[in-house]
Amino acid sequence: MTQFGFYFNQEDCIGCKACQIACCDRNDLVAGVTFRRIESYEAGAYPDATLYHYSLTCNHCASPACVANCPSGAMQKDPDDGTVFIDYTECIGCGTCVKSCPYGVPMLQDEKGTSGKCDGCKAFRDAGQNPVCVDACVMRALEYGDIEELRAKHPDAVNALPILPDPSQTTPSVLIDPKAAALDEDFKPFRV
Repeated sequence: MTQFGFYFNQEDCIGCKACQIACCDRNDLVAGVTFRRIESYEAGAYPDATLYHYSLTCNHCASPACVANCPSGAMQKDPDDGTVFIDYTECIGCGTCVKSCPYGVPMLQDEKGTSGKCDGCKAFRDAGQNPVCVDACVMRALEYGDIEELRAKHPDAVNALPILPDPSQTTPSVLIDPKAAALDEDFKPFRV
């Protein structure tokens, strides 16, 4: 089976949130609900403190905990491209997927009575287009495609960072070219 996923060049990300805003706009999300979000972290100490950003969305894991734990069968994995999606006709809005995902990606959409998450902009991809976050990135720090092709194109990319859960839990379909500071075990979330 083909497995699609994201590549993220953390070195190029400036934390502008264009990907996050495009995702929210495309999915007509209410304030407080985001299917892609920029999280910022700081590492080191003065005078060598560093700020870096991480663009987090569904990793379309090979072994998604959200799919394994969904009691209604609404959370599913596409057999053609491996992306994880929600069948909204089956979702009961119980939040089990929210609690199951180690990355904290699915979100409850109270106004709709369902959970919600990135589906890799399936409708756009079916029309031969990129997910909106990829095209919105002003620094071209995001790519989407077959994870093995992305791995061949970016052989030094990793799928583990100290800020992320252990990838052996779900085998995420994400590749990251990390900033040096993002490999530092001593970090803390940066809040404005």
